[in-house]
Amino acid sequence: MAVEGDIVTMGAMIGAGLACTGMGGAAIGVGHVVSNYLSGALRNPNAASSQTATLFIGIAFAEALGIFSFLVALLLMYAV
Repeated sequence: MAVEGDIVTMGAMIGAGLACTGMGGAAIGVGHVVSNYLSGALRNPNAASSQTATLFIGIAFAEALGIFSFLVALLLMYAV
């Protein structure tokens, strides 16, 4: 019977590790948002100030996905 509990715990920890890959994806997404903003700002510096709000909205959406994946990982680790 103890083996079944160990297998469930192992599956939860593997699932939590896989859910953490979403945090890496969020980091890549934030990098893309910022690099595209900088690329556009260097091409047209006059329009850069009007796009700053869009930059922060894009960063917030990308980072929210990372936070969601972190919460799923925590739920998998401690809800079992």
